[in-house]
Amino acid sequence: MKLKLSNPYYHIVFWLVVVSLLTLVFSRSWGSGINTFFFIIMLLPVVMGTSYLFNFYLVPKYLLSKKYGWFALYFFYLLVISLYLQMWILMFSFMYLANFNLAEMGPNSTDDVVLLAIVMYMVVFAGSFLITVQQLSEHQKQIDWFMDEKKKNEQAKLELISNRQVVLIPHDDILFIESLSDYIRVHCEKLGKVTSKEKISTIAEALPERFVRIHRSFVVNANKVTKVTANEVYLDDIRLNIGRTYKKEVANILKTN
Repeated sequence: MKLKLSNPYYHIVFWLVVVSLLTLVFSRSWGSGINTFFFIIMLLPVVMGTSYLFNFYLVPKYLLSKKYGWFALYFFYLLVISLYLQMWILMFSFMYLANFNLAEMGPNSTDDVVLLAIVMYMVVFAGSFLITVQQLSEHQKQIDWFMDEKKKNEQAKLELISNRQVVLIPHDDILFIESLSDYIRVHCEKLGKVTSKEKISTIAEALPERFVRIHRSFVVNANKVTKVTANEVYLDDIRLNIGRTYKKEVANILKTN
């Protein structure tokens, strides 16, 4: 499962808040909100580029893949390039600010410029750390999900109690499962119909991903589906209705099967 950027509006709001807060804080010591805002905007593309390359390229491609050596090497390169660009921005900013009487901005203005650059990176890498922790958590969830699916597929049989006997139904033999209040009826190609006192939600969780809930009363084996329309799923001559709340999932899974 590929790591993706979250809602873009979240990123826009995040960077706007960072720029606004830093402008507000440092403009007091600089004595010029315009010059402070100018420097932050100049530095922002480098900081954003560093942040996104780190979080959405280096972390998923190398850190999460346990290629720690490559991760450390490319992170070092990224940091060097980022600091090099930052140095040029600092030099350009000093020249710009000097034309606007840097001396009038206070005796510590030069130190404040460097401090502002450091603070921006601290904010970004603090956010990067949180994102990395989240990505590691999501990655672990993916591993757990794949292991669970592997376990379900290795079992390859559905175990039910029917007529006080244990019945093992091969997954490949199941066409669909029908809910009958507190009972379920498993429709099979070879075994016919098997009834058991189970809940369909419990059975659906115990089956591999290819078994898709299409209705509150039906779970179908996606491998047996021969046709899908807007409102029905076909298993050869069997037609099953698609529940309104399940249409999106059916469209995403069955139509791409």
